[in-house]
Amino acid sequence: MRPKLSVRDLTDLAGRRVWCRVDFNVPLGSGRVTDDTRIVASLPTVRRLLDARARVVLASHLGRPKGRPRQELSLAPVASRLAALLGRPVGFAPACVGDEAMRAVAACADGDAVLLENLRFHPEEEANDPVFAEELARLGDLYVNDAFGTAHRAHASTVGVPGRLKPAAAGLLMESELTHLGELLAAPKTPFVVILGGAKVSDKIDLIDNLLPRADTFLVGGAMAYTFLAAAGIPVGASLVEKDRLETAREIVRRVGAAGKSLVLPEDHVVAIPGDDTHPRTTPGPEIAAGDAGMDVGPKTAARFAAAIAGAGTALWNGPVGRFEVAAFSSGSRKVAESLAASHATTVVGGGDTGAAVQAFGVADRMTHVSTGGGASLEFLSGLPLPGVAALDDAP
Repeated sequence: MRPKLSVRDLTDLAGRRVWCRVDFNVPLGSGRVTDDTRIVASLPTVRRLLDARARVVLASHLGRPKGRPRQELSLAPVASRLAALLGRPVGFAPACVGDEAMRAVAACADGDAVLLENLRFHPEEEANDPVFAEELARLGDLYVNDAFGTAHRAHASTVGVPGRLKPAAAGLLMESELTHLGELLAAPKTPFVVILGGAKVSDKIDLIDNLLPRADTFLVGGAMAYTFLAAAGIPVGASLVEKDRLETAREIVRRVGAAGKSLVLPEDHVVAIPGDDTHPRTTPGPEIAAGDAGMDVGPKTAARFAAAIAGAGTALWNGPVGRFEVAAFSSGSRKVAESLAASHATTVVGGGDTGAAVQAFGVADRMTHVSTGGGASLEFLSGLPLPGVAALDDAP
């Protein structure tokens, strides 16, 4: 992928309306933002534009309103939280298109910001409707995308608007994501260890295929490990298994072996009866008894994973290796997180649940990079094109 034009390359912004796509899809409770991590991640770009005396038009989605206004998914509380973080007023437009939006943007002075209402209150956003994209674009003079977490979606705000507003540049967060994730594909320091978890083998096929020429070792945990074990004929009890992916799992093992690489599966587990989170037990080996389900990797497996991570030059973690949000099944993911934090490797953590895990274990600030985009980072590292990135201008 060619490098993209950066917000750093934009000059003479004073008085110009910069239409900036951000990812303010944050949790709300009682009308307040309960976790402002994604807002904080956008601050460097927003501050840079404000300091350049631009008129900053911020746009985001929030939740899944299914194309209709829902008061509980309004971005109004986000505007308040952003203002508090910036230490300056932030305007709020009660609509993202139409006369109300135009008036709110027109009220912006140089060096001011206004946040538009939830883009997904309109079904045309996710449909990338050209008329809707044209209406959005009327609110800006040029475009910046700092919402990496939405870059894998071909929506009006990520593809339609940058097709109409030029130049179209990457924000600082987007730029950082592309740089750190791109380095994993370009020239990772060896040994390159990939830790894979989550529920489905099917979600990781493209990732494994794309990383196979680059990675040295794949450490597999989480629910997806039970499909691999079942494919090898090892009993996994009542654990989650993708029965239609057993041959796929066998083929992955064959390809990894043929490439001279290593794929490490759990050799013990923390198990429980499904629905019982209070009586965990540890198996002596890889077999899981009938009626039990695997909930986490066991201590022997966690120690083996930790040893591999300790010797890594680069480590990528995508997907928790157990149900880390339940204390009884969090040890494996905690061990992985703490091993990454203690290593001397370049450590990159995929977004979504994996990012939440390193935050929960208090080690996020000790990672080289924690991605803000779960699906976007997975697709990028799988070698799939990201429409929201492709829509940006190439660097000169």
